[in-house]
Amino acid sequence: MRKKIYIEGMSCQHCVKRVKSALEEIGGKDLKVEVGVAEGDFPADDGKIKGAIEEAGYSLVRIE
Repeated sequence: MRKKIYIEGMSCQHCVKRVKSALEEIGGKDLKVEVGVAEGDFPADDGKIKGAIEEAGYSLVRIE
């Protein structure tokens, strides 16, 4: 399912790489990650997405 994720605390390309890696680990595919937002296809439920974002050190704002 295609989702757009808004993330707080990202400020640089290092942050982008950390978040992209965390989302790939939970099965995210076709990811487009920029500072503050990520978009892609996710088989994982929203709770797993939130956990991956928080484990990477950032805060989930919302998922659309």
